[in-house]
Amino acid sequence: MSSDRITPANAREAGANEARAEWAALLGTARDAARAEAMAGRGGRAAQAAYAAAMDDLLRRLTDRAAAGTTEPWMVAAIGGYGRRTLCLHSDVDLLIVFERTIGPGEERFVNAVLQPLWDLGLAVGHHVRVLAEVGDVDADPNPEFDLALCDLRLLTGDVRLFDDVCAVAHRREADRTERLVSDLLALVDARYAEYNDTVYQLEPDVKKAPGGLRDIAAVRLLRSLARDRFSGRTRPELDRIDEAEEFLCRVRSVLHAVVGRGSNLLTHELQEIAAEALGAPGAEPRLRVEALMSEYFRHARGVVQALAWARSVVRPPAPVAEPGLITRHVAVAADGVRFADPAAVVAQPTVWLEAFEVAVANGYPVSDEVRSLIQEHVGRYTADYFVASEDVRLRLRALFWPRPGLSARLGDMLECGLLGALFPEFEKIRCRVIRDFYHRYTVDEHTLLTIRHLEALWHPTSAGRARFSSILNEVRAPELLALALLYHDVGKWCDDDHSIESVRLAGPMLARLQLDAEDRHTVEFLIRHHLAMSRVAFRHDVGDPEVVAAFAALVGSEELLKMLCLMTLVDIDAVAPGTLTAYKEDLLWRLYVDTYNHLTLGYADDLIQRDQADRALVMAECPDDISDEELSQFLDGLPRRYLSVFGLSAIYRHVRLARGLQPDDVHLALERRDEVWELTVAAIDKPFLFSNIAGVLASFGMDIHRGQAMTTPEHLVLDIFEFSDREGFLRQNDGAREEIARVLRGVVARTIDVRERLRGRERSVVHRRHHDLDTRIGFDTSHTRRHTAVEIVTADAPGLLYRISRAIADCGFDLDLALISTEGHKAIDVLHVTRQGRKLDDTDRLALTQRLERTLEDTHEAH
Repeated sequence: MSSDRITPANAREAGANEARAEWAALLGTARDAARAEAMAGRGGRAAQAAYAAAMDDLLRRLTDRAAAGTTEPWMVAAIGGYGRRTLCLHSDVDLLIVFERTIGPGEERFVNAVLQPLWDLGLAVGHHVRVLAEVGDVDADPNPEFDLALCDLRLLTGDVRLFDDVCAVAHRREADRTERLVSDLLALVDARYAEYNDTVYQLEPDVKKAPGGLRDIAAVRLLRSLARDRFSGRTRPELDRIDEAEEFLCRVRSVLHAVVGRGSNLLTHELQEIAAEALGAPGAEPRLRVEALMSEYFRHARGVVQALAWARSVVRPPAPVAEPGLITRHVAVAADGVRFADPAAVVAQPTVWLEAFEVAVANGYPVSDEVRSLIQEHVGRYTADYFVASEDVRLRLRALFWPRPGLSARLGDMLECGLLGALFPEFEKIRCRVIRDFYHRYTVDEHTLLTIRHLEALWHPTSAGRARFSSILNEVRAPELLALALLYHDVGKWCDDDHSIESVRLAGPMLARLQLDAEDRHTVEFLIRHHLAMSRVAFRHDVGDPEVVAAFAALVGSEELLKMLCLMTLVDIDAVAPGTLTAYKEDLLWRLYVDTYNHLTLGYADDLIQRDQADRALVMAECPDDISDEELSQFLDGLPRRYLSVFGLSAIYRHVRLARGLQPDDVHLALERRDEVWELTVAAIDKPFLFSNIAGVLASFGMDIHRGQAMTTPEHLVLDIFEFSDREGFLRQNDGAREEIARVLRGVVARTIDVRERLRGRERSVVHRRHHDLDTRIGFDTSHTRRHTAVEIVTADAPGLLYRISRAIADCGFDLDLALISTEGHKAIDVLHVTRQGRKLDDTDRLALTQRLERTLEDTHEAH
């Protein structure tokens, strides 16, 4: 007799295995079909609804099997996007499970029997389990996202009567509840828009969450559903186009999910090529297909944003104007903003159109849809010369650009309705222009308008650091020229040539049309031509070197141009992406401004020897009691001249104390925090690779190094100072972090800890992607300082990059005195001030260093 008996437990397990195999096959088939449709460019609403239907079938099979575990009436419903049947390949499966009265052990087993198989199948499940009395009780459990998701409730399986009861509670339309839901929805929209700087023009947009994305489409429909009576009989052309926009965005999103293999909705540069190919975007080469795809994306996104803005104005009408009525003979103001008093009369008077925007900017009003629509319909009839035929209009147009709150928003309106392009046709060359540099977040035209927004925001600074720059704006003679220069500073990016030179060329016709005098024309052209100069000096050169300051001052030439260029640099960097302009960069920029201003006005550093002598005399005179004159003199002797100009008195005295009692194998260090930047000062007796080892230790702890300085005296005292950010929060999150960094650093110097091995561990744990278009470039500059050769290295960023570069320099027998580190997206830009035996590198030296660095960087990137 066989011992293999079929027991009830065995039978149940066999049945469960068979069911799991059946569920996996069902889901696998549905996913294969969805993936195939996505990559064929057909992953729109129909494909997503088909995938949702397959998920419905799976859920019903699961609940049929689980139902025996409970006697309580129950229902399972889809909510949110799943409720709308817009289920993408890796979307969350959002479920609401409701029991009529109580949730006991049997109901818990039911819930687990439904959810666990979904998790086992690798699905992302968003689930809410309630009893009927808890549904829609927003006071007991305030959860705006959940309450709004209930608006898309759809029964999957279960008790129909209970579902009707849930709908009656969830969809009740008391006035106060509807108002609360509308307010919650608009608050979520505002928070989401703030994440994306209130613009659709993202270079790598999130097709779901970004302005103009799928969540906006859902918001439009939800507002119309919640406030149905207010929308009765009202429509807009944009509403007719959101179905088309949704189909396009769904198709794009389906490609993203299929390629990435998870719920990613970010249309990155790499994925744009794939999506363009899948959707059949026109173009003979990938770049043209991507441009076509993104042009279509921006067109749909603009329409969606306009539809949402209109829907919002219906549920939240603008506040009545305090004094409605005529402002000028042609322009009036009403509840919806600036209007034309007689629209028919101004159709053929395009110079009057400008009045609407003048009034809007001067008084802080919006411009009505009526005005924008009229201009959009008729603006194509007129050329730029027509608008500026009279001196009066030229002066008014110049005055319009005086930067004040609301200017950038009105320029955005002018751009959308075509008036900005008509007045400044050169600007049309960068309309929706995409630059794929992994650094800028916005299209070129949107970046430009953001620079003007940041400029006008300086009138109301939000921090003490920004208030410094606000004071400069107050002193600028003609800030409207700065705004005009900002409008044109990047128009040269329409082509691949040097965009600063091309921008100056394109600005020429504009300056001629406005008939600016020679001085004003020179101002605008100078600012456009040199709009990158101040950031390059501030972030890539030693701003503590008076020679660097003197060279920059010679370029600028006047206080007025310095002020305007400083402000231009500030807002240009700030408009790249949120967080690009750090407090550290602000400080560097401010320091360069102050030193250059002093040079221009006070003869700063005219006599370097006299200044050195005066600085040293001051340091000696203010010496504290615990430091003798002899100790201070010995410490200062042999340090480079720039030391006294870079460090203040308190820092110098701290360095003296730090250097006391150094023995050959000692490492004395101090770690201090200044706002968001940390400073590590290391005093030691000179050793091979000391600077690179310190850089390697910091990198091994996840620090982002901004600046490194190395100073060595003839007596071999080394003072290395590093400024860095604690990107991963190691110092912030660990009480013993300072001691651990000190321990590792001492171990590396003593050669008991291998910094290369620590970095290899970090490389293995960090997903570092090398970008194919970030080719390494190595350049040399001998013009900025008398003693140093500046080595500029542009390459793909990688963990421990400064460690490898500085070690390569040391391997060549050269001295590294200063390292300035900058990253732009995935690109590292390192500028290193190097000497050999106290002099600049000659041709042979530069060739040897280039070859050594190329080998080092090639090895670095191959390791990733």
